[in-house]
Amino acid sequence: MSTALRAKKAMGLKQYGSMLVVAILALAMLSVVTPAHADNMRESEYWLDSLGITQAHQSTKGEGVKVAIIDTGIDTSHPDLKGAVVGGADMSGAGEAGGNKPIGVMSEHGTLVATLLAGRGNNKGEINRVKSENERLKAAWEKAKSEAEEENEKQKDDDKDVEVPKEPEYEDVPKLSAGSDGVLGVAPAAQLLSVSLWMGEGNPANIPVEEQIPRAVKWAVDSGAKVINMSLGSTSPAWPESWDDAFKYAENHDVVIVAAAGNRSGGMSQVGAPATIPGVLTVAGVDESGKASQDSSTEGISIGVAAPAEQLVGGLPDNGYARWSGTSGAAPLVAGVAALIRSKYPDMKAPDVINRILKTARDTGAAGVDNLYGYGIINANAAVNNNVPSVSENPLGTIEEWIRVHRRNNVKSTEAPAPGVSMEKSDLKQVAAPEPIQPDQSTPALQPLLVIGAGVLLLLVIAAGSAQTLMRRRRERLTQSVASASLSSLKVGKAAGKHDLFDDIPEEDR
Repeated sequence: MSTALRAKKAMGLKQYGSMLVVAILALAMLSVVTPAHADNMRESEYWLDSLGITQAHQSTKGEGVKVAIIDTGIDTSHPDLKGAVVGGADMSGAGEAGGNKPIGVMSEHGTLVATLLAGRGNNKGEINRVKSENERLKAAWEKAKSEAEEENEKQKDDDKDVEVPKEPEYEDVPKLSAGSDGVLGVAPAAQLLSVSLWMGEGNPANIPVEEQIPRAVKWAVDSGAKVINMSLGSTSPAWPESWDDAFKYAENHDVVIVAAAGNRSGGMSQVGAPATIPGVLTVAGVDESGKASQDSSTEGISIGVAAPAEQLVGGLPDNGYARWSGTSGAAPLVAGVAALIRSKYPDMKAPDVINRILKTARDTGAAGVDNLYGYGIINANAAVNNNVPSVSENPLGTIEEWIRVHRRNNVKSTEAPAPGVSMEKSDLKQVAAPEPIQPDQSTPALQPLLVIGAGVLLLLVIAAGSAQTLMRRRRERLTQSVASASLSSLKVGKAAGKHDLFDDIPEEDR
């Protein structure tokens, strides 16, 4: 998608209300949360194979990459996130300093997103197996011991005692760690930064979410995030001007920002900010068959790629699990792939990371880029391992260029050359000026006759004009004489109030 096309998506972005309506994109999709058990989570993650994530894990699992999740806060005690969250902050004024307290509307949202992106799974199954086996061995030993002791009590003095069995050695119970149970994220070795926001009404600190978001972006960049996931958005494509600097700051610091396109069932008919900001990788949603989700995805020219958004699974605060849907879940799948790429190619710049994801996507729907799937459905294995030519700029545009064009009234003027003075160098070759042509000094024979004739004609014109002037003056004197005689014969008296003849004549005619 060209920069010009990306700029078109603004759709009147200069016109927005003073209040930006921001909502968690999966709000409607989580109206019915069905509890799920850890033992069937992994088999429910159909996208691990369908998107090539399992294959990509043979090359990298996101080691060494920090991903910031700007959301409702992450419950860092969830077993699938043990050791995953390495830092955080609260921007709402109502959460905990480390961003690890789920807050606001749908407070579980951040934990669901985090597990999809970087869940490590857990080894609770193995822990339970070892505990169960140890308990079985102990129960068998206690029974054998009791029977042996009873036999010995029944025996006579000369009978040989029955040997009482020794307590067996039990297998050490493993500590909680990553394992084959629970939710496995796309980048299970990535490090997470939890940036908590209060979205929706009722923030005790009374800090608007439109103020929290730019602060969150800048904090994430300063804290070393190379990828930022934003599973949130508004019902408008416009964003406050105060966001410009924050997103430009991320762009200038080589950070990939991934945002969800929004959900139709959540009342969104078009992609809303921040998914409309140039340079942001916007993610649409598809169902299990790869078709655009009717409930879980909006459409728009800013969409970059699509990812699964239905029948998702994720972790809930307090060690729970849920099945859910929405582009809020599709976005972290793509952000996780960006983390895999940045892990395998640590020197690769953000435009190339985004370009890899776009150019390796499986084309779906209308041929080429379209408003439902963007470049197509993401292919994690190809994005990580294929040879993709480098690009010089982000194919989704840049916020810096957008600011230059659309906020130009606020840009301070710079010195310019004086009007009319070209500062460009000409490549034309200089040529010699042509020789001047000397005028002909000879006098034609006809020229004196023309001069004499013109002089005679001029005298005749002057004489005729003088005669006409004398006749006109004589007529004027005669007319004035008659008029004076008529006016002097009138009897003009003074009426009451000293009203005279000139009082009936307009001032300007006197």
